[in-house]
Amino acid sequence: MQYLLMIYLNEVEYAKIEKEAEGKMLAEYQAFTQSIISTGNYKGGDRLQPTSTSTTVRVRDGKILTTDGPFAETREQLGGYYMIEAKNIDEAIGIAARIPGARLGSIEVRPVWQYNH
Repeated sequence: MQYLLMIYLNEVEYAKIEKEAEGKMLAEYQAFTQSIISTGNYKGGDRLQPTSTSTTVRVRDGKILTTDGPFAETREQLGGYYMIEAKNIDEAIGIAARIPGARLGSIEVRPVWQYNH
């Protein structure tokens, strides 16, 4: 089964991290990514640009409405994600717990809907 692991961090707090600590964390992400590639769990993933670069799109009464930034005001913002393959939710949670960002923010683990074609 596939799971989306969404990495939430507080962008303001993350921006305060010293360059040396940020470099260490990026190295940890590279090692983590390589480890889940080697085990066959990795399906995809990427880091996202800050929410200040995002646009929220809605369609109301046939009209396209856009808003700069994310719709919801939250303490933590979506900063990146991994798409993984795991046997079950327990394995997915175990993988999510190894993501370096889990120490600073939170990881949402969500199963991907499986369609019968």
